[in-house]
Parts: sequence; structure tokens; C-alpha cells
Amino acid sequence: MYQSSESLGKLVSLLSRLPGVGRKTAGRLAFHILKMHEDEAKDLAEAILLVKEKVGSCTVCCNISEVDPCPVCTDDKRDRSVICVVEEASDIVALEKAEDFKPLYHVLGGRLSPLDGIGPDDLNIKSLLARLDDSVAEVIVATNPDVEGEATAMYLNKLIKPFGPKTTRIARGLPVGGDLEYADGVTITRALEGRQEL
Repeated sequence: MYQSSESLGKLVSLLSRLPGVGRKTAGRLAFHILKMHEDEAKDLAEAILLVKEKVGSCTVCCNISEVDPCPVCTDDKRDRSVICVVEEASDIVALEKAEDFKPLYHVLGGRLSPLDGIGPDDLNIKSLLARLDDSVAEVIVATNPDVEGEATAMYLNKLIKPFGPKTTRIARGLPVGGDLEYADGVTITRALEGRQEL
């Protein structure tokens, strides 16, 4: 892509590193940012810096949060006998669309993917196992319904079983190959209601 400005070219290059943003989209975004009022551009830059400065991981569930432990882990209204395991923090936002479902969560930080070099030690599995005491009756494995998500679910099931809680998998209300963060509330609710023991 032709760039008449070195700084604009750098912005395009950096934006194209974002997931789902190709070179053309990065170019459109860069030109949009260039047309923004200076105050808007500063607000955007400050918001990015603020997120990097203030947002971290909860030491209990590995969710993103500005406080530690996170608001979900400290919420007394949550069902503390259920831990719902998800791949990414964005999946929690999707699951929270099911209004009557209020478990604790655990964020793996990805899924098993040997082709991408992601193994068990690259995920937040040890911290999940450390949370499995007598108060936990059920672990819901809510990994995405694709090959890697299924492999991760089966692997977790083997590890969790000796600790005693029932291990369930969300039902197939979600399309194979789909992502939790794009599912609507009704689909999420049906998937949770139809979960089955692994």
C-alpha cells in the first residue's frame, strides 16, 4: 500500500497487527484517525495507555480486571459451587448474557493447539486445579466447539475428575466452529441449560 507519510505508514503497520485487521482495514482506520479532531485522537491514545496501565489479571480466576481479586470473584451473589472454564476473558462477557447463570469463572488464556505450539503449560490450568476444593461441585468446560476446544475439554476432564467435582460441557446450542463472544443470549442460555457430563 502506497504511503505518502512515514508516520502514517507506521500507524498502518501497527494497526494491521491487530487480530482481524488486514492491511486495507488498517489503512482505512489510519486515515480515519488522521481525520479525527486532535482531542479525539488524544482521547484514543490515552485510553490505550490507560488500559495497558490499569488492567491486569485476577490472581484467582485470571480474568481481566482493574482490581485484584476481580469483581466476579468477590461477588457474594455468585454460585461458588460452580466454576465455568472459558478460553478467553471475552467469553465471560458472552456467558453473562444468560441472566440466571451466575457461576465463578476461570480463564485459561487460550486452548490446546499443538500446531501453534500451545501446550498445557501455556494455559492457566494449574491455577484452575488449585481452586478445586470440597466447595466446588461442578466445573463447566465452556471452551469453543471446535477441534482445539474439544481437545482442551477432554484434557481438562481427565485432570479434574480425581478432584471430585462433576465435569460438564456446554451443550451444542453453539455452532461448531463458532466463538462464544459472538453468540446471542438465547443461544448461550440454551447451551448452558443443555450442558452434559463429560
